[in-house]
Amino acid sequence: MSWESVKEYLTAYGAQDRMISFSVSSATVDLAAQALGVIPARIAKSLTFRLGDGCAVIVFAGDARVDNSAFKARFHEKAAMLPHEEVEALTGHPVGGVCPFALNEGVPVYLDESLLRFKTVFPAAGTASSAVELTPQELFRISGAREWVRVSKGWQEAGA
Repeated sequence: MSWESVKEYLTAYGAQDRMISFSVSSATVDLAAQALGVIPARIAKSLTFRLGDGCAVIVFAGDARVDNSAFKARFHEKAAMLPHEEVEALTGHPVGGVCPFALNEGVPVYLDESLLRFKTVFPAAGTASSAVELTPQELFRISGAREWVRVSKGWQEAGA
């Protein structure tokens, strides 16, 4: 069902033809990178965090890690990922297929600046065996992201 809701969502933006379905799992950064034949950093991983009474999805480059102090400075809360058993109910997507598209109403999306160093990135498309290729700017527009944030560490900027 999640694949279909994402396809319908992306159709409104003319991006449905860029969805990719795999015969293997793409549920982790490494598995997605293998399935696509790209470096893991280009995988746009969507992580779900508890924020206030609900949750938020923050999309990071595959090689980025959460910077807890930057997260707390930006969101005024400790970075606490949702337990696996709550992810699908709160986001509308299963673990491994969480993406910033066709989310349950009221789930805000933020994009981490670690994505900006790539021409294109690959977020999931609603299942643990799917992806869609988008530029970071397309990802921002199509996802309806609230803003770019820098709440990550462990990656290097292009040319660094």
